[in-house]
Amino acid sequence: MTPLFRKFLGINWVIVINIVILIGFGVYAIYNAADGRPGFENKWSDQVIWSCAGGVVFFVTALLDYKWLRWGAWIMYVAALGGIFLVKAIGVERSGAQSWIEVGSITVQPSQFAIVAGIAVLAIVFGDLQRVVPVFRYPFLRILLGSILAVVPMALILKEPDLGSAMVWGPMFCGMILVGSIPFRYLIALILIVMTILPLAYFFGLKDYQKRRIDTYIRMLTTTEAKIEDVQGDGWVPYHLQLAVGSSGFEGKGPLSRKIEDQRSIHRTFFPHEAINDFISGVICEEFGFRGMLLVLSGISLLIFQCIFVAFYARDQMGRLVVVGVVAAMMTYVFMNVGMNILLVPITGLPLPFISYGGTFMVVVLFMFGLVQSVWVHRNISPAKNPRERAVEA
Repeated sequence: MTPLFRKFLGINWVIVINIVILIGFGVYAIYNAADGRPGFENKWSDQVIWSCAGGVVFFVTALLDYKWLRWGAWIMYVAALGGIFLVKAIGVERSGAQSWIEVGSITVQPSQFAIVAGIAVLAIVFGDLQRVVPVFRYPFLRILLGSILAVVPMALILKEPDLGSAMVWGPMFCGMILVGSIPFRYLIALILIVMTILPLAYFFGLKDYQKRRIDTYIRMLTTTEAKIEDVQGDGWVPYHLQLAVGSSGFEGKGPLSRKIEDQRSIHRTFFPHEAINDFISGVICEEFGFRGMLLVLSGISLLIFQCIFVAFYARDQMGRLVVVGVVAAMMTYVFMNVGMNILLVPITGLPLPFISYGGTFMVVVLFMFGLVQSVWVHRNISPAKNPRERAVEA
């Protein structure tokens, strides 16, 4: 049995099956969301193609020892920053944000690649750098370097403006600090500093339309009068999202429901084109009801718990931090996407992993979980030994 085939058999196939089921349901949800929208008829087949491309990336990444991140992470980070700067020069604007680059018929979002590059470099800073450069054994220096590496891309992404992708960096950074052998007092001090900066970020860092989204969200939560005033303006989408979710019931109004002939589809009538990506949670709630959304969240929760299980068995601190970074990013995506569809948080424009439509996002997410699989597959290989030494012992 060849070492490569042995690695292939050692993949955590429960995670693979879980991902395949989520992607399959996502394709079906996109098919339902795109039904009746001109120009969106083939989006579900595009999602299948991107999922297959991401699957190749997933398995290649899983079979490679993640120790390549010690040098590759810095290349990824510089390339991601280059992509963000390139967006400023030749990026296309959609929905008020200049966050995409068109490469032929393909649209690429560099901010998504920056997130996975950030996970890789932060895992090195908090898990491996003090071994190579002894001066970084002091927690303050590791936090300072990690903060610079996180704040620079986050600020650039925020200026696009892409508030949703920028918000992922905060929980991801805090989660990796929590596991990265950093004293808890540093985390508390960092959170307090961020809380003092948030008002400045609101007044000077956000665009006017982003401020209006937050203001509308607060007014819709506090007063009925404000809801009536805003429903024809910035509150149009949140209001109809509430109607779609609230009218779905247990069964929903989609193909699995007996009520499809009695009630019209709110998302097909009122939702903008983002129904297949940013607002996919609201579509699932309306089409498949409470039971459909419960199954989706259960599948995602199972996947997150399996990743935490992998983190416990990581062979070194760097691998553990890679998994923690992926888990933190995943939880942020899910919380923000589902939360904004039920008015728990303001609308920020974050997709739902494995479910929302998006080629770049699908490939990036599968790459992240390929790293998780690599940590699992190589958990029993000592990082201190090179391949020749392991072959002699075998």
